Amino acid sequence: MKSDIHPEYFVTTVKCGCGNTFTTRSTRPELKVDICNVCHPFYTGKLKFVDTAGRIEKFKNKFASSGYASLKRGKKKAEAEAKSES
Repeated sequence: MKSDIHPEYFVTTVKCGCGNTFTTRSTRPELKVDICNVCHPFYTGKLKFVDTAGRIEKFKNKFASSGYASLKRGKKKAEAEAKSES
């Protein structure tokens, strides 16, 4: 191995937003994360939306009445002409 090209390696404390902490190894002495294996929906089986700005409700309200716009739209003009010629 070449000397002086590798980063320093630390025993790292990882702190999650839910309060969970664990140790691992990294090039940083401390890491702060938003979601870990204790609070992640994949591991807990609980669905949890992290939505502070109300974006999910805004999206649902915007598209609630329209449904699938592509199904309501008529067929393209070229497709209709090709079928009529056959």
